[in-house]
Amino acid sequence: MDKMNLTDAEWRERLTPDQYRVLREHGTERAFTGEYNENKAPGLYHCAGCGLPLFASETKYNSGSGWPSFTAPLEEESVTEVADTSHGMRRVEVRCARCEGHLGHVFPDGPGPNGLRYCMNSAALDFEPKQD
Repeated sequence: MDKMNLTDAEWRERLTPDQYRVLREHGTERAFTGEYNENKAPGLYHCAGCGLPLFASETKYNSGSGWPSFTAPLEEESVTEVADTSHGMRRVEVRCARCEGHLGHVFPDGPGPNGLRYCMNSAALDFEPKQD
């Protein structure tokens, strides 16, 4: 997959302040405040930074965490996982494979066959409703 490399100024022009804080500065939104936490519509979730399809609504579930949660990415190649030891804990950060934007974290406490919970920030995602 070709990487998307923009300057900091280009990212700031392309993204909203919230999107920039999450995607480029590895921020997070407060629990239960994200636009897609309660979204139950069928469709695809794309990276808000570069548009890469990341998650399907069929894998989204209510984890009770306050962030949109998924059992798996659309394609394994869509995301990368990076060790994150910030905030005095060990976590696994999830990034967009194309633009390397911070999406959220993956935890080993989810349902489904792989037992994973991809806990994403709404600000890092764009939703495309399924067309009939």
